[in-house]
Amino acid sequence: MAVISLVGVGAGLVLVLLTVALHFSKGTGWEPTADITQEVLERRAATVPETDFPEPMNRSIGGGGVAGAVAGGEEGGELEGDEAAEEEQSPADMPEDEVEYFEVEFVKQGETIELASNETVLDQGEDAGMDLPYACRQGQCVSCAGKITDGPADEYVTHFKQETLSGDEMDNGYTLTCVAYPKADFSIETGEAP
Repeated sequence: MAVISLVGVGAGLVLVLLTVALHFSKGTGWEPTADITQEVLERRAATVPETDFPEPMNRSIGGGGVAGAVAGGEEGGELEGDEAAEEEQSPADMPEDEVEYFEVEFVKQGETIELASNETVLDQGEDAGMDLPYACRQGQCVSCAGKITDGPADEYVTHFKQETLSGDEMDNGYTLTCVAYPKADFSIETGEAP
């Protein structure tokens, strides 16, 4: 049978308590690491090139928003090589006294409405209660495409930052309603893509 010495157990307990007391009197030596989450996000964002291309399918998650990457370098700065690129003037920035109005027939919807030259065809059609197709609202995905039945698109609308349709497609009357500003009366078949 094993003999347990109370003196041995007591001495061991005293040594353990003494060691613990000395350890805590000097401090534990453990400090939580600093939160570097924001720093890591900024470092990662600096490696992603800036783009105007929107998040795909954003209509299904609330519609119309634009997602973009954070640019590296100085705040609000341009990416290298973009210094020479001059910002094109949007028809939306047109002074109120220069705004013109045009009659536009939406063939599939069976409605003709008056559109201002300083708002897009898509926005004004939606304001009139029409359910028109769109996704990116940036002229890059062709979801909002339509066909102007009266002739070449450039004769009837001004495209602002349209990067998707070719010159031939626009000559055949195709337009992107989300970036098209009317400049004459015309008829359009929405939902028609080249």
